[in-house]
Parts: sequence; structure tokens; C-alpha cells
Amino acid sequence: MSESIKGIMDTTMDKMRTVVDADTIIGTPINVGSITLVPVSKVSFGVATGGSDFSTKTQSGMFGGGGGAGVSITPIAFIAINGSDIKMLPVYNELTSLERAISMTPELLEKVKELFNKDK
Repeated sequence: MSESIKGIMDTTMDKMRTVVDADTIIGTPINVGSITLVPVSKVSFGVATGGSDFSTKTQSGMFGGGGGAGVSITPIAFIAINGSDIKMLPVYNELTSLERAISMTPELLEKVKELFNKDK
């Protein structure tokens, strides 16, 4: 791997580390009276880096490259602590695509069955 590409990758990852760490996922506890709330977030990120060594007629060993990253931080729940009572409080209750598909399976099977019965 070219040292120039390695430098771009190292810089990109170092910048990502400043944004995403364990404190981003499990946040700083918040005290509200006798209850302590601990925020919990989902973190997703992507990194892209590329480059090329190339030569021109007048110069050799030139390099061109770049890198970038994206981060998505989504609050998903709070952990509520009140003495020895601990509860997970979801921020929202949105089903994933897989969960929606599984929950719709009985309906879909019934509709397919009806279609085949109509043809008979």
C-alpha cells in the first residue's frame, strides 16, 4: 500500500475516532431527581479512501488521492435507574424491515392462498 494512501486512511480514521467513541454509544448519565437516565445511541459509519500514483511526461511519482467518512448517530433508548429498579425506555418503536416482513407473513400467505383458490 502506498504511504500516501496509508496517510489518508490514518488521518480519516483519526478524525473518526474523535467523533465516535464509547461515550457516544452509552452517553453521560443525567440525574433527574432520584432517577438517573443513561442515553443509548446507535452509531453507524462508513469510510472511503482512494488514490493513485501516476506519472506525466515531465514528472514521475506524482500522487493524487482523497478520503472521506460519514457518521450517523441515532438515539434509541434511555436506561432509567431508580434505586435497584432498572428499565430500558425505547425512544421510538419502529420495526425493522425484517420484523415488518415477518409480521406480515401470515397475511401474505393467506392472500396467496386466496389467489390459488380463485384459479380453481
